[in-house]
Amino acid sequence: MKTQKQIIGARGEEEACSWLVGAGHRILRRNWRAGHLELDIITIQGHILHVVEVKTSSADAPVAPEVNVGHDKRRRMVSAAHAFLNSAERASLPADLEIWLDVLTVVFQEPEPQIEYYPQAFIPMYV
Repeated sequence: MKTQKQIIGARGEEEACSWLVGAGHRILRRNWRAGHLELDIITIQGHILHVVEVKTSSADAPVAPEVNVGHDKRRRMVSAAHAFLNSAERASLPADLEIWLDVLTVVFQEPEPQIEYYPQAFIPMYV
């Protein structure tokens, strides 16, 4: 049985996919996994591959959902994106894609869910 948090998260990902498709994205994968790493949504739009982290909350949550994408989450997201780019699935995609790491937030409040999209929310830095 799913917890309330899992149910809200799944609803948020459904809303996120609908919103992304409406914005011209083509959904390639949802909940892609490589071991303990996961990517919520992978889309393509033009020559950009979007790796989208979805954060969902209810209207009465004490903190905005985008605040929950901290350093550790960004690091795991980058690791998972690397794993995807090194997977066999990558071979079927064009070689000249830009890779963007995006965040999309869904806040469930009446009458409609509120969606905020942060394309290229962060750029990994390598030293």
